[in-house]
Amino acid sequence: MALEDIRIVLVNTSHSGNIGSVARAMKTMGLSKLYLVDPACEVDSHASALAAGATDVLGNAVQVEKLEDAIADCALTIGTSARSRTLSWPMVGPRECAQKLVDGAEQTPVALVFGRENSGLTNEELQLCNYHVCIPANPEYSSLNLAMAVQTLAYETRMTYLDRQEQPVEQDDAQYPTSQQMELFYEHLESTLNDTGFIIKQHPGMVMTKLKRLFNRARPEDQELNILRGILSSINKSIK
Repeated sequence: MALEDIRIVLVNTSHSGNIGSVARAMKTMGLSKLYLVDPACEVDSHASALAAGATDVLGNAVQVEKLEDAIADCALTIGTSARSRTLSWPMVGPRECAQKLVDGAEQTPVALVFGRENSGLTNEELQLCNYHVCIPANPEYSSLNLAMAVQTLAYETRMTYLDRQEQPVEQDDAQYPTSQQMELFYEHLESTLNDTGFIIKQHPGMVMTKLKRLFNRARPEDQELNILRGILSSINKSIK
């Protein structure tokens, strides 16, 4: 079942009540996998009270130290972003986000990531995501609390899932690398570009940030990533 492989990831949440409310929002839409990245609060009785009948989701939540740990085995990660960033990233709306999550979860775990209540996700965290999603709220008053944002995107995800049950679409048979595999590729790429002198270590600039944006947008398949790693290895051999 696709919904079982869709995880909701909360980063550095500061209020336990928000975690409980998110668990409730998830369960109403059939989602059960909750990941907590370095929460700034305890999952306490207040969280359980606001979770209401979703204490099972709360009790099974996985706590990790870094966002990388929460999405390591995910082949698709979408981060929520409420504002424009200096360096734009591939952006999707709530419905396209839901379609990508449901389709991707047919093959591998996928993640939908929410940031801090007051500041959202950092640019570094957003760069770990394949896409960004923004809820097109009223521009004159776009204040959505964390649970509201989760409820909105979880609803769109459930509606897409139900539509797929009634009208199945042809599945993409391509296999995509996990977040961890992509991070290893980026490390290999940066190391190679340092060795060739393309990147000057003392003044790296925005080269890697822009390259990450390029490859996240292209979203290479497993075999394509293997080819890219092979090219880098051949460069490594030739310069040594």
